[in-house]
Amino acid sequence: MKNREIKGVVLAGGLGTRLRPLTRITNKHLLPVYDKPMIFYPIQTLVDAGIRDVLVVTGGNAAGDFLRLLGNGKDFGLDHLNYAYQEGEGGIAQALSLAEPFARGNPIVVMLGDNLVEKGIAAGVRQFGQMDEGALVYLKEMRDPRPYGVPVLKNGRIVGIEEKPQKPKSNYAVIGVYMYDETVFDLIRTLKPSKRGELEVTDLNNAYMRRGLLHHEVLKGWWADAGESHESLLAANELVAKTRKRQSKCKGKK
Repeated sequence: MKNREIKGVVLAGGLGTRLRPLTRITNKHLLPVYDKPMIFYPIQTLVDAGIRDVLVVTGGNAAGDFLRLLGNGKDFGLDHLNYAYQEGEGGIAQALSLAEPFARGNPIVVMLGDNLVEKGIAAGVRQFGQMDEGALVYLKEMRDPRPYGVPVLKNGRIVGIEEKPQKPKSNYAVIGVYMYDETVFDLIRTLKPSKRGELEVTDLNNAYMRRGLLHHEVLKGWWADAGESHESLLAANELVAKTRKRQSKCKGKK
């Protein structure tokens, strides 16, 4: 990825059924988290990591609301935002495939639209930018990683990722931050739908792993999956509120 522009993709589709009735008339990524809509956080994370060309992939009846809310990205200091529309639900990897015309052969950093991180991903993006090829995923140590993709680690490398295992082989979860080289779309075309009829991002990451091209970075600070449940949405609000108050106190002491 050296000397090539890294582009950003935020995946914000889906029906958000686990957050009903909050999502009955809107997309879950438009729900508030403390003082901003949820979608603001992943976009800001990409911008803070130095990414200036961003695509938002959304879908459903509320898709037009993203354009009204985000416009051309002036809230983030951007001159332009790109949009793509996902028809139906086909999984994360299927939604990502819509970014191929936007990527135009460039590497991409992908964030799920309901994922919030405290301290950003700039370190991972720098590491990814120095790689010649392959993918990089972020891991977060968890008390209970069973609801997520769980990496199997050996000698400091990922040798497999298991989706929602009942007996996790590590204490880490693969969070919704993925970095891929230009071969990602060719790999997506090789994937087969899972039992739930979707193209799974875990299968995509394992495809890179089998080629010996999957790297990882461990996230510092907290991580919130705000769209997982009503409880996780509440927890995300509380985390952001506590962080903002702590930052205000630090500024007041200067």
